[in-house]
Amino acid sequence: MPEHDEKIEESPVDWVASHVRRYVETDGAEGSFHGYDALLITTRGRRSGKLRRTALIYGRDDDRIVLVASNGGAARHPNWYLNLSAEPEVEIQIGAERFRGRARTASTRERPRLWEFMTRVFPRYARYQRNTDREIPVVVVERA
Repeated sequence: MPEHDEKIEESPVDWVASHVRRYVETDGAEGSFHGYDALLITTRGRRSGKLRRTALIYGRDDDRIVLVASNGGAARHPNWYLNLSAEPEVEIQIGAERFRGRARTASTRERPRLWEFMTRVFPRYARYQRNTDREIPVVVVERA
């Protein structure tokens, strides 16, 4: 994933970029989002080829990381999800721990259980789903 000298671009959304900078500077000590556990995910831009980093709420399903591509219930998928759909190799940071992983959309069979799990982690996801016509993807990241 990232080369040692390759620049990682933060989210263009100011409050997200600020959260990411604080997370990186404190090794995740200041990384929660309104009391919810958050991680950083770095993806490769599907068009630009640049590394992009954003913060997301997450859950753990055994040794897998579970994410929700909610985009706040918007009509389109978030860019980070579109990026990993094109290039599934990602880098994850949880606190001070960093590791590489491979991301995929949860299968039709496993999605209902993982969706229910993630709506318990962050109940607002259920409202986001009600506010959009698209099925919000659930993403599974497994360590590389």
